[in-house]
Amino acid sequence: MAATRAFTVNGLRRRSLVLIVTHADSPERTRDWLAPLVPGFTEAFSAGQVEILASAETHFTGGAFDPARVYAGLAEAGDRARRHGRRGVYALVDASWGVGDVPGHAAFEAAANKLFGERWLAAVCQYDRRLFARDDLERAASVHPIAPEQALLRFADTGSPRGLRVWGDVDLTNRPAFASLLERLEKEPGEVVIDASELDFIDAGSAQLLTRTAMARPRGATVVVCRGRVARVLRLIRADEFVAVRRVDDV
Repeated sequence: MAATRAFTVNGLRRRSLVLIVTHADSPERTRDWLAPLVPGFTEAFSAGQVEILASAETHFTGGAFDPARVYAGLAEAGDRARRHGRRGVYALVDASWGVGDVPGHAAFEAAANKLFGERWLAAVCQYDRRLFARDDLERAASVHPIAPEQALLRFADTGSPRGLRVWGDVDLTNRPAFASLLERLEKEPGEVVIDASELDFIDAGSAQLLTRTAMARPRGATVVVCRGRVARVLRLIRADEFVAVRRVDDV
């Protein structure tokens, strides 16, 4: 409840559309306890700046999980935000909807990472530790770029040439999230530039993901811009045989 309050207050302060997806609680009950905690909530809700929906309305069709419905719903929320002059979408999701299919849930979350690179969507997934086994929680957390007690990875899409900007840290705790970002670059035509100039740390296993991405593309068509410490890791695993490594000092 405290996190939901803080998230809603921040979303309204940033003049975004706040979308709350409930599962354990109903939208009506969520609205009843949240409204007194958020200044200006009633007015924002009446104006459509806050929407509270049940996961049955956003994640499922005929009782079955429907990823396409989720993606379409988020895209429509983004369109609504733009039409009403909002600065994007803040989405808060009760992730207990996925407790019955944790592998499928994790795969969906990884695939959804591509939406955040467009910089119009911010989201928090809330996991009830009483419902998920520890291994399942760790699997779910690893596909999120940012989660408590793990390395923090931030990213954004870039263009001209097409590519990706990453900063923060990449290690075992968020490697699946990093993999989901690289996967979509494999089919990009022409040169792809991965700007890792502000990446503070990458472990060897995560660096190998960069190599595999480059190996799936034409030789020399994948460029990584980075500082010395990342360049050394790439050199140690012989990634520079497939990746064009450009040191920041040389760019």
